[in-house]
Amino acid sequence: MAKKSESSIENRVYLFESLASSYVAAASDALGSKDSAERERARRALAELAYVSCVVADTGDLSPEAVRERLLSAPAPERKSARRGKRNK
Repeated sequence: MAKKSESSIENRVYLFESLASSYVAAASDALGSKDSAERERARRALAELAYVSCVVADTGDLSPEAVRERLLSAPAPERKSARRGKRNK
């Protein structure tokens, strides 16, 4: 697998910083919620923004339509097991 160029990495960081900054400002209550499910949804949204930032930064040679299609065709992340947090004895 080829290494990403420094400019691509910088673009990823810049895009994520910009998108995440706006999201955090709008969703600060959710990120600091006492409800763990609400916090998890907010963290997942940040993870999606990170993914979008990477795809957009890495596909500068594609048309906007191709980038959109790549984002929409991405497989959904696997759901965590319901046994999360339980220890085997």
